[in-house]
Amino acid sequence: MAKTAKKKIAFTPIEDRVLVRPNKAETMSASGIVLPDSAQEAPLRGDVVAVGAGRLSKDGKKRLELPVAIGDVVVYGKYSGNEIEFEGQDYKILRADEILAKIEG
Repeated sequence: MAKTAKKKIAFTPIEDRVLVRPNKAETMSASGIVLPDSAQEAPLRGDVVAVGAGRLSKDGKKRLELPVAIGDVVVYGKYSGNEIEFEGQDYKILRADEILAKIEG
């Protein structure tokens, strides 16, 4: 999978939240059958485009580092996060702990 170009976005998530641009749904099955819109599953992976500063530690003295960074490709749960539209693009806002995995390479 090719990485998309990094573009500065005027959106800053709060605390440990992450803004993810979902990848497009598959339009063709593995065997080459074209899938209609009603049969396409919502993508469960996407590109991180913005991250918050991290949540505060329990003592409130330092910020905890997020496990993902801008440009990472992540996998998240089917019902995780909130869907939003920003500048004509669909995104998901997820808490860092709703991200299931980071895809390397």
